[in-house]
Amino acid sequence: MPVPPSSSERSDSQHLPGDRFLDREDSWLAFNQRVLELAEDTTLPILERAKFLAIFASNMDEFFMVRVAGLKRRIATGIAVPTPAGQKPRAVLENIWRRAHELQREHAMVFRTEVLPELQTHGITLLDWAQLSDDERRELDRFFDEQVFPVLTPLAVDPSHPFPYISGLSLNLAIVVRNPETGVDLFARVKVPPSLPRFVAVGPGRFVSLERVIAAHLHELFPGMDVVGHHYFRVTRNEDVEVEEDDAENLLLALERELLRRRFGPPVRLEVEEDIDPYVLELLIDELDVSPDEVFRIPGPLDLTGLWAFVNLDRDDLKQRKFVGRTSRQLADVETASEPDIFAAVREHDVLLHHPYDSFSTSVQLFLEQAAKDPNVLAIKQTLYRTSGDSPIVDALITAAQEGKQVLALVEIKARFDEQNNIEWSRKLEEAGVHVVYGLVGLKTHSKLSLVVRNDGDRLRRYCHIGTGNYHPKTARLYEDFGLLTCSPEVGADISNLFNVLSGYSLNTDYRRLLVAPHSVRIGLIERIDREIEHAQQGRPAGIRIKCNALVDEQVIDALYRADQAGVPVEIFVRGICALRPGVPGLSEHTRVVSILGRFLEHSRAFCFVNGGDREVWIGSADMMHRNLDRRVETLVRLTDAEQRATVWEMFDLAMSPSTSSWHLQSDGQWLRRSCDAEGRPLADYQETLIARTRRRS
Repeated sequence: MPVPPSSSERSDSQHLPGDRFLDREDSWLAFNQRVLELAEDTTLPILERAKFLAIFASNMDEFFMVRVAGLKRRIATGIAVPTPAGQKPRAVLENIWRRAHELQREHAMVFRTEVLPELQTHGITLLDWAQLSDDERRELDRFFDEQVFPVLTPLAVDPSHPFPYISGLSLNLAIVVRNPETGVDLFARVKVPPSLPRFVAVGPGRFVSLERVIAAHLHELFPGMDVVGHHYFRVTRNEDVEVEEDDAENLLLALERELLRRRFGPPVRLEVEEDIDPYVLELLIDELDVSPDEVFRIPGPLDLTGLWAFVNLDRDDLKQRKFVGRTSRQLADVETASEPDIFAAVREHDVLLHHPYDSFSTSVQLFLEQAAKDPNVLAIKQTLYRTSGDSPIVDALITAAQEGKQVLALVEIKARFDEQNNIEWSRKLEEAGVHVVYGLVGLKTHSKLSLVVRNDGDRLRRYCHIGTGNYHPKTARLYEDFGLLTCSPEVGADISNLFNVLSGYSLNTDYRRLLVAPHSVRIGLIERIDREIEHAQQGRPAGIRIKCNALVDEQVIDALYRADQAGVPVEIFVRGICALRPGVPGLSEHTRVVSILGRFLEHSRAFCFVNGGDREVWIGSADMMHRNLDRRVETLVRLTDAEQRATVWEMFDLAMSPSTSSWHLQSDGQWLRRSCDAEGRPLADYQETLIARTRRRS
């Protein structure tokens, strides 16, 4: 249950200005604009710029599928209310449309006028059909006949053929054909098969889009008809999943039914190329029931998520220098002939991991693999939010179960857009003898926890891993995250109690080194913010540093405002959304907010307090959002080792340094990028600095 603000907090909030919050949707669009600015950054290698164009496109897809769809649904049902920023729901939606139109057009133009021409200078060309040689056309004719034509299904629209269902995020051709005998124009639709490559290679560095290949062969799909014209379009639908768990006898089956319904969610965006025929556009608008504001006319090609095909090319000369994480120095100190002995290392001291600079495969993954095969290990308990079906983490759990160990996997099958994958591999775990549970009714389990019970001869020890990121070996190479390996009795007891809450009927909410949402994360952090206020008022050292993906919770923000007004320096390192206004005189003049984007996705959460000189540092899974603090099981752990606390503190020092390139949030919600000093010299790249430190350490 959410923790209500105390009477003193409500009183303090009443004295804060009503316009103290930035709009979260506008802040999210500003985040994606920062991604787009990286695509525009000419100092980056060209395939890195193409990668950020693909990320931007994918981000916008998810934003419309979830945030815009949810807002439209709330407006339609009459349950939408003004935002904390004071905006009416309809005004928020109209602002989204305005900003999204601007951003998507800019995105398309960056590709056409900057990225594509530079790719061509490096021998990577996206061709139109007319630019192909005769030999290339003959090769594509054969490709179409053998691999494309058999999977295409042209669907006509006439009195006997209703307008077809258009699946979300599919790329389509809208085709006008004419009957040469009657002169009547007819409409048809062809879906571009998602199972085939979006960009078809016709030679070294020479590509043509699949939709252009199909367009060149429309006469084969409509023999005897005259093809008058064709146009490309793409629909985004409401794809957020809602499951009424209290009414679901079986959560797994309820979710599977909801996933089927998701395919038929209402449209929230129609993307078309800017030269589309007005007749075809009017037909699409009428049949799909979208408003003119939801129509995005942009320079083609549509769906630039397909640029990953170029990013994945074997062209290291057009990418940043590869980096592979090293084995943590704290683990390498206790090494066998071939690999670290994780249990021996953790018995000596807690191990703080910082991925991807510290390798995930030689730390967390190895921890579970060694546990699975170790005859002294009796039990493994594991939370899984996102992972892959071929994950070595899943394989380790299966191996452990087959070895006769007690294995519990708490699978969050409601992880957005990973629901189907999670259902499939959770069944794989069950078939192997793993005890699989799905968490608590009404709450998503977002905690990143692993618990291994081992007989060390003299006693049973509980070895734990608490992380800020998912147990996903692939994304662990791309996501920046912290993790703690420990056999602390306090942490072991806390995590054992928490697993009992998640898998059984325990009502325990008391922990020693953990803060656990929804009971204690918000209130625990606010208590520590208030403690910094008291330190400042008593003349003792005070300060607050927070790193998270999003900061929108009003109670936490108001607590930070109160701290700022008491003279406490507040530093926020946020990747995405931030609803706090920094730099407002009398409200937040001691508060700075920075954002850093780069080759790795900044994903860790850390909470640091000066605490009168006795620094306190927490890491964990929780972002400062309502859903995380009220509707999820989240876990923060307190770091007790002075050197590890210093490591996190130094991370903030580097991120907040005026010599580090970053974006700075202004009080009006605008983000100002500072990438050069006053003399025009480039500032230090935060992530590249950490990479260089890792290489020197190795």
